[in-house]
Amino acid sequence: MTTNASTTPDVNITPNASTAPKKKNFWKKTGFIQELVKNKAMFLMLLLPFTLVFVNYYLPMFGVIIAFKNFNYSDGFLGSPWSGLENFKFLFMSDAAWQITRNTILYNLFFIVLGLIFAVLFALALNELRNKFAARLYQSIIFLPYFLSWVVVAYLALAFLDPNGFFNKTIVNIFNLQTVDWYASPQYWPYILVLINLWKNIGYGIVIYIAGISGIDQEYYEAAVLDGASKLQQIRYITIPFLIPFMIVTVIINLGNIFRSDFGLFYQIPMQQGLLAPSTEVLDTYIYKALIMSGDLGMSSAAGLYQSVIGFFTVLIANWAVGKISKENKIF
Repeated sequence: MTTNASTTPDVNITPNASTAPKKKNFWKKTGFIQELVKNKAMFLMLLLPFTLVFVNYYLPMFGVIIAFKNFNYSDGFLGSPWSGLENFKFLFMSDAAWQITRNTILYNLFFIVLGLIFAVLFALALNELRNKFAARLYQSIIFLPYFLSWVVVAYLALAFLDPNGFFNKTIVNIFNLQTVDWYASPQYWPYILVLINLWKNIGYGIVIYIAGISGIDQEYYEAAVLDGASKLQQIRYITIPFLIPFMIVTVIINLGNIFRSDFGLFYQIPMQQGLLAPSTEVLDTYIYKALIMSGDLGMSSAAGLYQSVIGFFTVLIANWAVGKISKENKIF
């Protein structure tokens, strides 16, 4: 079968500017302008908090250049000479670099793990109390230490651990123990600091998880009761799975601060005893003491930048690891 050229339809395959699909620009493609016009009241409400966040959190980030400068007050913020990475040598070349890094990471890991476990356990126990007045009373008592300053907590610890304190004068006599000079025994302080941090902050975690439990639809529990599920089975198959997103968010946020330490805990509670430094010195207290002695603002800025960058990548890695296990539980 032959094809007649005169009868073949004339098909023009050359793109015609008038018929070719037009490229949508970014704003039309995303519909941002339409969304802005449609919800202008909502965007107007966002303007003030966005401005506050930008001014308080993003604008000061330009100050990180101090970490790379030999800062002096006469030349100012921009006029001080550049020093490259000299300020970072302060951290990595010191004899205590490994010790303070180890202490910072291990303390924070214990705080995260123990804080998560005990907060969830206490929240589950308080939620199961039938007497709601007693539950709120216990919750308030546990939450109370969170509002105490570290200075107050430090003197409470001193009253308990001092050579003439409650432990050596009362508990030792009751249980026939030997007196301990706590402030000259660094081997006990990892346990003491972990316990004090747990005692002070556990109430805050409990509130978060009780709020999460209260948001669970009661129909799940009613259906489980109809199916004959015991109380432990309800906790295992309903409550804990609903709390897992809260746990993941809490852990990821805390991992972002794994290179930071609660300055009040590590500076106030040991009463700045030099003998305890191998067990109580962390990055923040070391930097503070070095800054007080040297007055070098560039070195402290370098240390702060180092902590922030490591914390940022820790959050990214933790979030990536969570996504590998369960994509719906990633926070971004």
